Amino acid sequence: MYSPIEGRPSLNIKETGQSPEEALCRLIAIMDELREKCPWDKKQTIESLRHLTIEETYELADAIIEKDMANIRKELGDILLHIVFYAKIASETDDFTLAEVINGLCEKLIFRHPHVFGDVAVKDDGEVKTNWENLKIREGNKSILSGVPKSLPAMVKALRIQDKVRAAGFDWDQREQVWDKVNEEIGELKAEIAQMDAGRTEGEFGDLLFSLVNAARLYGIDPETALERTNKKFVRRFNYLEEKTIRSGRPLTSMTLDEMNVIWEEAKKEDR
Repeated sequence: MYSPIEGRPSLNIKETGQSPEEALCRLIAIMDELREKCPWDKKQTIESLRHLTIEETYELADAIIEKDMANIRKELGDILLHIVFYAKIASETDDFTLAEVINGLCEKLIFRHPHVFGDVAVKDDGEVKTNWENLKIREGNKSILSGVPKSLPAMVKALRIQDKVRAAGFDWDQREQVWDKVNEEIGELKAEIAQMDAGRTEGEFGDLLFSLVNAARLYGIDPETALERTNKKFVRRFNYLEEKTIRSGRPLTSMTLDEMNVIWEEAKKEDR
């Protein structure tokens, strides 16, 4: 809705049936007001927003794992705010505008989907990924791996590295072959543990984790999500253990491991 006085989107009125374009215009107008009048928003820089953006991304990831659609919607809004915020700051220094951000994305999507917007034929999503990586090289990326952010968490980074080299054909012929590699890495890790060499043990442990991430990828499992679901499951079961012992009047520190395991098995049944 446009204000008859100022000729711009209303800051306060949310219309039923509002189009995405109108909603975005409203957000941009609000951002303009905040940047002009709010002491906190006026103070922010691209650098100062970075850690907040990372936090918002993890909050979205949490909501996705919980399949909480209401929170997914909310967290997507927070990330959209950050995008508009970054573009607003950059426009003040004539570096780029929100329109340039959006149009740059549109051009990239069109260029990287010639099977949709051109005459290239693909037979499956695997060929789409391969074409995508080849097109990125044509755009100026010096290496297939150059697009992997250095600051990604290690497990996420391992998955992205493996996914990218797969698009170049560097992968197992049969996914079952990965288990030979996993078993090989387990053997090498045990050998280094026996030698009591901390540095080499760490290296072999890293190799084992990398091979397990590879196995997850080959079987269509997101290892980060899988591990986080296990984290949550462990926390639920441990909370059950704590609550049960508190009700019995005994601290955990006074119980034997066998006694704890009895309650732990109860917790596992509750989970089912």
